[in-house]
Amino acid sequence: MSQSSKVSNQVGRYSFFPVQPSTMNPRFLTLAGMLCLAFALPALSQEEIFTDIAESSGLDFTHFNGMSGEYYFPEMTGQGGALIDFDNDGDLDVFLIQGNMLGEGKTMKDALFPTTVEQPRDRLYRNDLTVNTDGSRSLVFVDITESTGIMGTDYGMGVTVGDYDNDGYPDLYVTNYGPNRLWRNNGDGTFSDKTAEAGVADTLWGTSAAFLDYDRDGHLDLYVANYVEFDLDRNPACYGNSSRRDYCGPAAYTSQGDRLFHNLGNGRFRDVTTTALKNYKPGPGLGVSVADLDGNGWVDLYIANDGKPNQLWLNQGDGTFIDDALFTGTAVNRAGRAEASMGVDAADFDNDGDPDLFMTHLMGETNTLYVNMGDGLFEDKTIEYGLASSSMPFTAFGTAWFDYDNDGWLDLLILNGAVQVIESLAAKGDKYPLEQPNQLFHNTKGNGFRQTTQEAGDALKLSEVSRGAAFGDIDNDGDTDVVIFNNNGHVRLLQNNIGQDQQWLGLRLESETGQAQPGARAALKFHDGETIWRRVRIDGSYCSANDPRILFGLGQRQTVSSVEITWPDGKRESWTTPKTGHYNLLIKGNGKGLND
Repeated sequence: MSQSSKVSNQVGRYSFFPVQPSTMNPRFLTLAGMLCLAFALPALSQEEIFTDIAESSGLDFTHFNGMSGEYYFPEMTGQGGALIDFDNDGDLDVFLIQGNMLGEGKTMKDALFPTTVEQPRDRLYRNDLTVNTDGSRSLVFVDITESTGIMGTDYGMGVTVGDYDNDGYPDLYVTNYGPNRLWRNNGDGTFSDKTAEAGVADTLWGTSAAFLDYDRDGHLDLYVANYVEFDLDRNPACYGNSSRRDYCGPAAYTSQGDRLFHNLGNGRFRDVTTTALKNYKPGPGLGVSVADLDGNGWVDLYIANDGKPNQLWLNQGDGTFIDDALFTGTAVNRAGRAEASMGVDAADFDNDGDPDLFMTHLMGETNTLYVNMGDGLFEDKTIEYGLASSSMPFTAFGTAWFDYDNDGWLDLLILNGAVQVIESLAAKGDKYPLEQPNQLFHNTKGNGFRQTTQEAGDALKLSEVSRGAAFGDIDNDGDTDVVIFNNNGHVRLLQNNIGQDQQWLGLRLESETGQAQPGARAALKFHDGETIWRRVRIDGSYCSANDPRILFGLGQRQTVSSVEITWPDGKRESWTTPKTGHYNLLIKGNGKGLND
């Protein structure tokens, strides 16, 4: 037997590898005081939670934002990226969004931060994962962009992943400041630009996007969030408190309208925004999360708007949506104020069977936790759960609920980076004075959160301008790793070091022809009657796309009773023999039907 075995599709299309608060008014908090509140919590253990292995694994991407000293708004708002198993070999590849030069006549020589890349473009890195005989993993990423046909030279913002044509291969939809792109996966290692042919061209400033089957017809529809009307030729001059030139905020611009595209099932889409979204009003959209938030069995849409009330589009089951954010308690915070919403994620952090919402916001505001009360109504409980004061010194973008230690409770990672000049950095001569450290929070069994940033490892001690993040099990060892996308900086790959210390169970949910099932919901049942709920969640974070698999942390539990799947079309099935320490491939129609 060789010393290592390549992860491949030896078992069908997939391989399995067993592996054992505060109420203080923020106006009276000094920055020093807020930093003490943010970092004073005790560590849980001495072992580093994450190690950055981007460079050692070959993930050598550096983002270029094209800054030339003109304070163009898009320079500091991007960018995200995606985890995508584009070749269906069982491991996650990485797609990275790139920037470019902005402004007529501007060339690479005008950039404040020069790049050695001749032509900045989006990149696709193939994951050549090996599993050694001792069970250890070796990650090697290879840049294969040139051979894929992906010519992404636009000014990139975000990306979502979904098999829009039901051929069994995941496709890419890339949002840009400018024309968006739909890259169809041809199944042979190449992609084709089908934007115009599919009818999903959008020339506005696209940010986050999500594929979803909102009408249960078996074809993935597409929601695209758009931001504001920014014109390079009419760039307003804005100034900070020190009278220094600074980036403008969204209030200086007119909001753009989002887009909802209905999949017609023949490779084409139709724009149904005005007919499907009742009484739609544009907002400066930055984040998108897709989940059944009111428990009626139909997937809903939650949109994070920057400085304007957020929108909760409740699916009426007839092809239309109604924005009920104000009534449900998710439009504004508990003080009745709209916040600078950027990132968003929906998941059941308290294990009570319904998805909750977490939002990231601007420095001086708190991030916001909306707890689902189980009847389609939410309460802002940010302070009660210990997530208020720690967020005050930071501007946050990407985020996600994920169980980093596999104890069965969802934790939080928050990605930070300012949007307006930090005077202390500018005074030191920093050309891009927006850097801030990221934050990690541990879920104390649904009762609150403890900050564990200090023990997370050197990668979270860095001060960078982080934006999007993608979450998934990149080395297939049963715990969640993170790719962090830094604006005008290096990509970071945080490999999880501690999740393997506890039991886990993974699910890959697919149709008979191999399509992933975004929006599918899994209830993992234990012999003592307890249940954990998770969903297939590609959406969320900020401008990024996550692992389509579901990963359950089990703590010290060795076995489970069953797993019950609710598919996107509402059909329910049960499996009684899911294996722990494995990714179980569950194909729709092969389980025990529960609808009869």
